[in-house]
Amino acid sequence: MSVPVVLVAGLHDTARTAVVDRLLRDHPGAVAVHHDLRDVTHGRVRRVVRDSSGTLDRATVLLAHGCVTCTVREDLIPELVRRAGSASLLIADLWDSVEPRSVAEALDQDEVRDLLRTTAVLTALDARHMPVDITRPDRLREVGRHAADGDERYLAEVLARQIEYATGLVVHRGDGDEDDVELSRAVLGHLAPMTPVAPAEGPLPDVTGAAVCAAELAARVDPPTAQLPCDLVTDEISTVVWHRLRPLHPERLFEAVDELVTESVRSRGRFWLANRPERLLAWDAVAGVVSVEDAGPWLAALPDAAWEMVSPARRMAASLDWAPVVGDRVQHLVFTGPELDRERIHALLDSCLLTEEESLAGQNAWAAYDDPFAAVLDLEEIA
Repeated sequence: MSVPVVLVAGLHDTARTAVVDRLLRDHPGAVAVHHDLRDVTHGRVRRVVRDSSGTLDRATVLLAHGCVTCTVREDLIPELVRRAGSASLLIADLWDSVEPRSVAEALDQDEVRDLLRTTAVLTALDARHMPVDITRPDRLREVGRHAADGDERYLAEVLARQIEYATGLVVHRGDGDEDDVELSRAVLGHLAPMTPVAPAEGPLPDVTGAAVCAAELAARVDPPTAQLPCDLVTDEISTVVWHRLRPLHPERLFEAVDELVTESVRSRGRFWLANRPERLLAWDAVAGVVSVEDAGPWLAALPDAAWEMVSPARRMAASLDWAPVVGDRVQHLVFTGPELDRERIHALLDSCLLTEEESLAGQNAWAAYDDPFAAVLDLEEIA
């Protein structure tokens, strides 16, 4: 029978350690494996294995290539497999800037499925630091938390992904007070409203049940199928949803990007440009840093037979968004931040849509529009 594996992620090591300690205490026979990646760029990783009684093993692991993927493939999974025969629960205590998705997908493989089953992905958060860190535009390298040579990710970007991918969130009070805890819970209620939030001192989510499916976890966050938050206002925090069908003018949207990004702390969603009617574009912004990427074709741009080749989640998402003429093409962007002006955001985005006259001009006219996004989107296509 397979052994349950819980992934514990989080930028805040004190909060993460508190959650791991709690799991070790609550589950006799549980074993935690942690990889310290501070020297990963030099091809060295320090592995610590412990249980509720203390450290069981320490080792320095030499890697052919210093990166998180190598650590997971060459040491974490083999170590979990080695411990599976004697542990009641295995805990992967992930390094600060590791995004749990890559680990969950590595574990969801035929070779280890009979021995290991991932049952939960928990992200531990420090109540005092999380509301600040989600607004910080620092690169991981600038704060000493990069996980590989060439790691150019942003701290807030990683934190957002750790929050949004998790099956459970745990708020650790740490050096904060009750107000910090309440603010953290309020922020999480906007960023990940469907994910249960637990205090470190209270009951933790179940981590010994059935396996979670990596493909289903991915569908919750991937642009074509992402479960986006709804309109919400709580005290000083707002989430604003903008949902339209008419195509966007590439130049007008590009000119509005800076204002839209600085208006909010976190925004994401899917959209389409008039001159790219076949392509589903992903919008992802946090702490003032925005990314626009090509996420593949809209299903409406593909032959009917293609529906059988995509996941049920993708078919469901397309069906829910389906409209006459445009199919599943949709403008669906969500913005979260302090006291957002809903009318202003809507007005700004509405001004980027094609006018009635432009809409009637048709796709031949749209294709001739200058496209400032081409520098990024066409480069991705070439790569």
